[in-house]
Amino acid sequence: MGQTFRKKLVLLGTGGTIAGLATAAHDNVGYKAAQVGVAELLEALPKALRPQASVLSEQVAQVDSKDMGLDVWQALAQRCAFWMADPEVAGVIVTHGTDTMEETAYFLHEVLAGSGVAHKPVVLTGAMRPASSLTPDGPQNMLDALVVAADPRARGVLVVFGGTIHGAPDVQKVHAYRQDAFGGGEDGPLGRVEEGAAAWVRPPAIGGASLLTEAGQGPDWPSLLQGPVAWPRVEIVSSHAGASPWMVDALLAQRASHGLDGIVVAGTGNASVHAALEAALLKAHEDGVVVWRASRCGSGHTVGRLDTPLPDAGGLSPVKARIALMLHLLAGQGRSRP
Repeated sequence: MGQTFRKKLVLLGTGGTIAGLATAAHDNVGYKAAQVGVAELLEALPKALRPQASVLSEQVAQVDSKDMGLDVWQALAQRCAFWMADPEVAGVIVTHGTDTMEETAYFLHEVLAGSGVAHKPVVLTGAMRPASSLTPDGPQNMLDALVVAADPRARGVLVVFGGTIHGAPDVQKVHAYRQDAFGGGEDGPLGRVEEGAAAWVRPPAIGGASLLTEAGQGPDWPSLLQGPVAWPRVEIVSSHAGASPWMVDALLAQRASHGLDGIVVAGTGNASVHAALEAALLKAHEDGVVVWRASRCGSGHTVGRLDTPLPDAGGLSPVKARIALMLHLLAGQGRSRP
């Protein structure tokens, strides 16, 4: 048994493998995600193992996370902000598919920075095996996430998976199949969950720093996200041996009809870019498209260069850099790096 906690916890469901079903208990691959409601997942957890707090559940979406979209992100951010504003709520847990969990975590890390998340946690979790598996990992991950969300030391947006606590800025899915599928980058995890209690190694980071204005204030995202949002279109292209300008040229050719506000290039090494591709990106830059460089390497922050007008993404992975650039443009912050 873990510690005794007070107040409420709120469990928000978005689907994913944790809510998936297969036709056979031994099948951990050929399942259909997002089939079981979050209330049913919660009801299946042994009450004796949960933190001693009331847990409310709410279904925000029911999707396979490979199909995650901006509309679900907006709805999820709204519901997180709503519940975080309740003084009786100690924390929010989000069940989510693993494929895009790191992206959703980073999005929430940025947009919830002014919504009480500095003092309360939003904890994402999921599973690598469906709910129908002979040995599903979802129930233990959910229990661990509830423990962390109830811990008074927890704050910010976190990912709890495989008994490990990760921070949203650094977490990455690093394995395609095994149950401990996430890593915490060079700095490692924030802590672990051991026998119903959180064991912290270092404190979590609070979001929003990459979108501060010169006055030190970030956008009022909860208000901004209340209504329809005209999201900037930002695409990712990759640099590699033999890279050509074709993809960038195609994006620019379709700009008038489909729109194009930004490009993140997943560069090699220290965010370096093949000369042919870089020439096309520089043309896009001159045409008003905001271009940021990121590294396709799994570890290591990029070190800034002075020989290019294309800023690096401040050490963010390409997928997180895309989110940061979308929010950067939505906030009207122009071409500057995060």
